[in-house]
Amino acid sequence: MKYPLPERIGEPELLVGREKEFALFHKWIGGIPKRISKSRVILARRKSGKTAFIQRLFNQLWNENGKIIPFFFEITETKKWFPIFAIDYFCNFVSQYISFVERDDTLIRKPLNLKQIRVWAEANGNDYLVSDVDSLLNDKKNRAYDLMWKTAYTAPESYAAIFDIRFLVIIDEFQNITEYIYRDEGCETAKDETLAGSFHGVSESKIAPMLVTGSYVGWLVGILDQYLEAGRLKRFFLNPYLTPEEGLEAVFKYSEYYEEAVTSEAAIQINQLCQSDPFFISCVMGSEFEGKDLTTREGVVDTVNFEISDRKSEMSMTWGEYIELTLQRVNDIHAKTILLHTSKHADRYWTPKELKETLGLDITVQEIQHKLRTLVKADLLTEGVSDIDFRGLQDGTLYLILRNRFEKEISSFEPDLRKDFHEELDRLQRDKKSLQGRLNNLVGKFAEYQLATDFRSRKRFTPSTYFDGFPDEIKSVELNIVDVKLRVKFQRPDGKEMEIDILAESDCGRVLVVEVKKTKDKIGLDSVEHFYEKFRFYAAYSKDKTDLSKDQTVLPAFFSTGGFTHDALLFCKNNTIGTSEKIVWYMGS
Repeated sequence: MKYPLPERIGEPELLVGREKEFALFHKWIGGIPKRISKSRVILARRKSGKTAFIQRLFNQLWNENGKIIPFFFEITETKKWFPIFAIDYFCNFVSQYISFVERDDTLIRKPLNLKQIRVWAEANGNDYLVSDVDSLLNDKKNRAYDLMWKTAYTAPESYAAIFDIRFLVIIDEFQNITEYIYRDEGCETAKDETLAGSFHGVSESKIAPMLVTGSYVGWLVGILDQYLEAGRLKRFFLNPYLTPEEGLEAVFKYSEYYEEAVTSEAAIQINQLCQSDPFFISCVMGSEFEGKDLTTREGVVDTVNFEISDRKSEMSMTWGEYIELTLQRVNDIHAKTILLHTSKHADRYWTPKELKETLGLDITVQEIQHKLRTLVKADLLTEGVSDIDFRGLQDGTLYLILRNRFEKEISSFEPDLRKDFHEELDRLQRDKKSLQGRLNNLVGKFAEYQLATDFRSRKRFTPSTYFDGFPDEIKSVELNIVDVKLRVKFQRPDGKEMEIDILAESDCGRVLVVEVKKTKDKIGLDSVEHFYEKFRFYAAYSKDKTDLSKDQTVLPAFFSTGGFTHDALLFCKNNTIGTSEKIVWYMGS
């Protein structure tokens, strides 16, 4: 799969889980050709994965090359002059349209300008596009900026109708359109807060429906209610947390990406303390905590605590920026007390009267009600069906940040998060069967990462620790692993590219070459013969490399979650290939 739109998440494999969400949105997208899909909005706080999600949807649609042409546009937190914004929107749309038609992914990363678009349109006999480019240039010259913007924002629906095709219009951070687009060229005084209303009509399109997102939920909901009323965009709230199994998968993937050793048990501990929040997990893996050691429980607790507590950590700085923006309108001790309490007890709704009595607040019920409504607008509380019901966000990561920032100010004592983290891990540790079960459940789809992580964490082991079938002179030799690599590519003499799933190098010159197959069925003779051929090519290839020792010994091993047929096992035994059907987990201290 190509990734014409560079994804913010980095390596594509770091996008973990979201299977239910992708299934839901693919079903919705599937209805676009039949004109039954209504425009949608994804609502979620910052760092919840929504941009990665919609960028992956774009790339999937572009690769499918089917009936739906995706258009992705981000409204950044950068001031822009109105006509320039219109041209930017139009050029990105047309460039992505041409990219899809011509299968030229470079046009997504480097959009064409108006002159280049006109040249393409003339060469391809697209008179409508030529006319639109001319209109934009003439309207800019005549300062008819509203007409320029109309040409731009109606283009997807217009072209869908003219050419009988379908578009999906994806706009990221939609709320920024009310804050960063200016009518004056200097972008100083004439901010246009009404531009969201431009989409009032096109948002109802069934041939070019919209999918928009926003990081500040209260702000975006207010915009939708004011300018796109009558439920024109169906709302979807994206949970920032993965399932526990997906979170554990994220821990292993990020550990590989950051080249951080973790034990299997530590991986579960990280996932538990990070609450399966992929952004939190990435912060812990990439943490610059001086004493970071993710192979021990103490090291995990210390690193997680650092990311929450240190003002210069990535986690703390990201959330600090969010809180500063959202608390600008309410920044007093009463609001912080209410916020911390409702976040702690986010499993229920609270009325202003209940909060006054429970917290002993020396302000009126009406004043409490006003602060609650302001906190809702600031995306820090949610409202219930009743006008007097309010609830904290069910966001455990936010609660940890709030405790660290405000608990000392409110309660006159500093929170001991490290103690709380240890108590949480004590509860986890008491259920050893669940601990082992979570690891075993992932082996089917994630074995190569888990094996590589286990090799790296254990570091010293004999081949027989993981694999059967090695002769005595090999199985008892201790390997001291100095490097572990995944998906190592090399070329055969005939130029054909081959790939090794796992390569683990020992300081003694031995190299463990592992093939991983994740199937429910037993692996047959063909598969092990193919691996043996690949192993022999790699052994010869490694001998020829001048930077590798002539005395290097390459040890072949095959891991199959579904087991082996009798013929496959016999072949492995006769050719000294180690075999395994399960991972013997290394549980660190």
